[in-house]
Amino acid sequence: MADGQLSQTINDIAEDLSSEDCKRLVYLCSDLHGDRCVEDVRGMLRGLVRSGDLDHVILLELMLRIKRYDILKRVLRTDKRQAEGILQNGCVVSEYRVLMADLSEDMGKEDLQSLIFLLSDTLPRGRLEKATSFLDVVVELEKLEQVSSEKVDLIEQCLYSIRRVDLAKKVQRYQSKGKGSQPGTSVHRPKEKQQCLPKIQPRAAPLPPPVSRTGSHHWPKPQAPENLKLAVPETGSQCCQGSVEAYPMRAEPRGVCVIIDCVGSDGDMLEQTFSRLRFSVTVWKWLDVEEMQSVLREASGCRQLQGADAFVCCLLSRASGGELLGTETRGPGLRLDALRHLFTPQACPALAGKPKLFLLQSYSIPDPPGPHGVRDEDLETDAPATACVAVETVPMDADVFWSQCRTEERQLGRGGHQSVYLRALCAALLKGHKRKRHLVDVHTEVNSVVYEHNQRQPGETYTVQLRHTLRKNLFL
Repeated sequence: MADGQLSQTINDIAEDLSSEDCKRLVYLCSDLHGDRCVEDVRGMLRGLVRSGDLDHVILLELMLRIKRYDILKRVLRTDKRQAEGILQNGCVVSEYRVLMADLSEDMGKEDLQSLIFLLSDTLPRGRLEKATSFLDVVVELEKLEQVSSEKVDLIEQCLYSIRRVDLAKKVQRYQSKGKGSQPGTSVHRPKEKQQCLPKIQPRAAPLPPPVSRTGSHHWPKPQAPENLKLAVPETGSQCCQGSVEAYPMRAEPRGVCVIIDCVGSDGDMLEQTFSRLRFSVTVWKWLDVEEMQSVLREASGCRQLQGADAFVCCLLSRASGGELLGTETRGPGLRLDALRHLFTPQACPALAGKPKLFLLQSYSIPDPPGPHGVRDEDLETDAPATACVAVETVPMDADVFWSQCRTEERQLGRGGHQSVYLRALCAALLKGHKRKRHLVDVHTEVNSVVYEHNQRQPGETYTVQLRHTLRKNLFL
């Protein structure tokens, strides 16, 4: 592989890696590359490929080991099955390090704390306090020569003690093989087989996965803005990425995204965005309330949800009070609570424990005049108004992210209308994906853009309300 092509490929890989991915890579390669600096992953990968004993197939193996099948496909132009077939000729990373990395991925925060407590007499307290993952603990044990490729009894005993029998059995199977690769041992591939390996091409623009589309209306795909400003979070709580467990997002595709565009303005932009985020996207356009309810009921029973890591529902609709009207101009419409109930763990068990995102852009229709031309808002009353349902009452169940933006329906009458909220949301989601930012922080950026728009255009204001019950960090 030419130096320029190699550098481009490694850079493309590194840009898509999370901090946890980098930590696992450094650990997996620690027998092959002495530097444990997580920040210099690019240099480490470049050094490995340039090594006399190794070739570019080490990149395939590493992406396979950390289960980044998306990088295998988009950057290295292969898939899991092909990579496994290539590696049948021999692997470089030791089986022991693969085992430790897999154990770390399967170990939750509570398990880690129990393990650290058990080892409090074995490891110095200062080192244990800095441990944020199982791999951190293993590295410290390796330094004290308590654990090695031929010495994993301590790990097995600890796993049994914290009642992770499933993980302890993995260690048993490793021991029973009796052939764990020794540290520093590399496998030499025959010259004739190396010539048959596919060459890695530098990544072009990422291609979206196949999209399922229903509807006869097609609209141009607007481009999302790139220059957005970051604002202080308005959620009232800080998001610490390192201290809270993250929702797993390793399925391919990552999840299911249903887009219902009843106004014909931004559905295509949302489709493009979530396709790039590696979701399986279905777009429906110009639905009335009954059709909208039917599509949502069908989505809640979709078999594809079983293997998905997340669900996204985007709704663009006219609205009256707390009801979505679809293409109609008067109610009754779809109530927000009814929408939520379709995807509760009871109604949709396939999504239990998984993040469910609801992104709504509603265009409020003025309430019709009451008797004798008197509008409802002109009437004095001591009771709270019931026409406007507060968004805060909607996400009652866990693992829900609910973001709704309201603006006036009259904006739809302008040619080429595009929602400021959705345009900012799409841009922030794509930037957040690249920078591995938490979804709440991404939404803060959207708030900033909408706020600045409202300051400039007071006659075209948008109101954004966010409510979530996420139990873990969510990175799209």
